[in-house]
Amino acid sequence: MQTVGKENHSSVSEFLLLGFSSEPQVRMALFTFFLLLYLITLLGNGLITTLIYLDSRLHTPMYFFLSILSMVDMSYVTTTVPQMLVNMVFPKRTISWGACVAQMFIFLVLGIAECVLYAVMAYDRYVAICFPLHYSLLMSRPICIKMVIVCWCISIASSLVYTVFTMRLPYCGPHKINHFFCEVPAVLKLACADTSFNDRLDFILGFTLLLVPLSLILASYMRIFASIFRIRSSQGRIKSFSTCASHITVVTMFYAPCMMMYMRPGSWYDPERDKKLALFYNVVSAFLNPIIYSLRNKDVKMAFLKVFGDRRTPQ
Repeated sequence: MQTVGKENHSSVSEFLLLGFSSEPQVRMALFTFFLLLYLITLLGNGLITTLIYLDSRLHTPMYFFLSILSMVDMSYVTTTVPQMLVNMVFPKRTISWGACVAQMFIFLVLGIAECVLYAVMAYDRYVAICFPLHYSLLMSRPICIKMVIVCWCISIASSLVYTVFTMRLPYCGPHKINHFFCEVPAVLKLACADTSFNDRLDFILGFTLLLVPLSLILASYMRIFASIFRIRSSQGRIKSFSTCASHITVVTMFYAPCMMMYMRPGSWYDPERDKKLALFYNVVSAFLNPIIYSLRNKDVKMAFLKVFGDRRTPQ
């Protein structure tokens, strides 16, 4: 059985990504739309990262984590969207086995890193609001860097497990992936072997990597809201809540579709629905993050005016 698996596995040289539509006019319309979305996403996230780097007033733990999130989002969409755009222009729409493995692994690394990073950002807000006098000690620069390192270690280790146990299966054909990139649930549907173990493993990993950070986020915000309601000044309550509202919004946009994708039985697989879900937590979320953070954040607006506005304005 192992020999047969190896033979079948070695015969796979490339996969065919079916994408969204085979109609030329529809493909060109989608190409234009997603190209603009991709460029705006890179511009928005790149702008936030640049502002945080250039403006010393934004050199705080909250904006340090926000800059990491923006860089993750830029890398996240770059892992999938350029391949999708190429496949919309060229009818071949193939991806080599090695490129598929690399895309799957990098996509998972960045996605898991984003999950953990949201929990770290919630903890940062929890310390800032509930323990303001100890904030500089509890969220010092070395501690923030260690948090980011732990975040990447968790994401790399988990992604290795996902990728290795998915791509070790025999794939005997047809090699048509009904998706716009090599995502684990879509690739598993092509395996000519029992995938029940993979389904259980994916559910356990999804439960751990999604619900554990989400539980930490919810626990942090329960304590945050309890502290906010004890503030006597209504203006103080509004200011404290506004610092958390943006984070709550992006967490909801990211976690809801991810949980629908990775915490459901394999028998519930629906390729058309899954492609839309993947678009939302991969492309749309990365596109909206800089808009939400910049439109609701006075510090970012002031940094933008300082860097790109009238440089003669007194500091």
